[in-house]
Amino acid sequence: MNHLLTVSNAADLVGVSTDTIRRWEKAGLLKSHRSKQNYRLFNYKEIERVKNKINGNDQSNNYKILKSNKRTKYTTIELFTGAGGTALGLENAGLKHLLNVENDIDAINTIKNNKPEWNLIEDDVSKVDFSSWLGKVDVVEGGFPCQSFSYAGKGKGFGDTRGTLFFEFVRCVKETMPKIAIGENVKGLLSHDKGRTLNTMVKTLENVGYNVSYKVLRSQYLDVPQKRERLIIIGVRKDQDMSIFIPKEKDYYISIREALKNVPESDGQKYPEKKKKILEMVPPGGCWRDLPPDIQKEYMGASFYLGGGKTGMARRLSFDEPSLTLTCAPAQKQTERCHPVETRPFTVREYARIQTFPDDWKFSGSMTSQYKQIGNAVPVNLGYHIGKSIIAMLDNNPDYNSMEKLNPILSKIENTIIQTTIFEGEI
Repeated sequence: MNHLLTVSNAADLVGVSTDTIRRWEKAGLLKSHRSKQNYRLFNYKEIERVKNKINGNDQSNNYKILKSNKRTKYTTIELFTGAGGTALGLENAGLKHLLNVENDIDAINTIKNNKPEWNLIEDDVSKVDFSSWLGKVDVVEGGFPCQSFSYAGKGKGFGDTRGTLFFEFVRCVKETMPKIAIGENVKGLLSHDKGRTLNTMVKTLENVGYNVSYKVLRSQYLDVPQKRERLIIIGVRKDQDMSIFIPKEKDYYISIREALKNVPESDGQKYPEKKKKILEMVPPGGCWRDLPPDIQKEYMGASFYLGGGKTGMARRLSFDEPSLTLTCAPAQKQTERCHPVETRPFTVREYARIQTFPDDWKFSGSMTSQYKQIGNAVPVNLGYHIGKSIIAMLDNNPDYNSMEKLNPILSKIENTIIQTTIFEGEI
């Protein structure tokens, strides 16, 4: 029963309809695999697990902050540290930070309060000289913010990325020459400017001496109760006899119910009374479509007449599923994230739980700033799984049950002139 089945065969064995399986797949509760004939195939045990969770027959709680007891000798420099999501995850995996860089004052205070032992540089990354770390660090990691490029013809190669935050990431890599370089960004980078932006990033890392690959990681299958997709770019220095590995998705997910069990009380935003009355009409897992037609038109305004699904509007989450991607504000009209049963946004500590920060990780600044810091972060557990793959690469000892090998990807464009633009998408 552990082998892959067609949707109809799986539905018959599990005792649900084929539409139910397709709906679970669309909701991000289970994964499909493709046959050589491009048919969708499903894992029986995974479907059975989803069915039991949805029906309340599985009362187990898989939510936990992952942490290894084993420390390694491997060291990192991390740029754009923010509130510390990736940094804490990498440390939990067993890596040691030599240097962290951040320039937002509230994020700086968050790091100082939680990890005073970290060597934190409080400055704009463009002003930091990394050359003293040449040959002294194993990994450079940077979730460079979503400032990107647009394609404009032929030009100069590495210098064409100058003036962008991606350039600052690559400059750090060039000045320190770590064994591994890891960048992180939103999934939309795959298609930005018809793929030219990502190809230019690959070419730039190749030019400074790295073999590069990348993949989108889906957090809900990596011990994070959230449907958050992040593009991970991995470069291995060309003189290293080292394969590239990435975390392998699990065959289970963690629900909001599991994540928020016994969550500490904390401050949180409130809805205006008028908005609260409207959202009270929406059932768990529902959205604007569950409102009466006249209320839909009043609440959505001009958006009602636009194309697209608009399922983020008036959206109430379900306890039985992972959360949708948390944004920097918990009550944005276009990307609503209403609590499953209470008519309110998630609190700060609920936000932190969903991002897999530990309960004792305190955030500095105003409530608005705290939401922004958490919403901008990479989930801690996702950072942990990335860290374990990094350690396996450096040890040359992969665990094929928990990680998969990627082949280097050659850039598809040659010389380009790159102009800085603002990349529109989730930070």
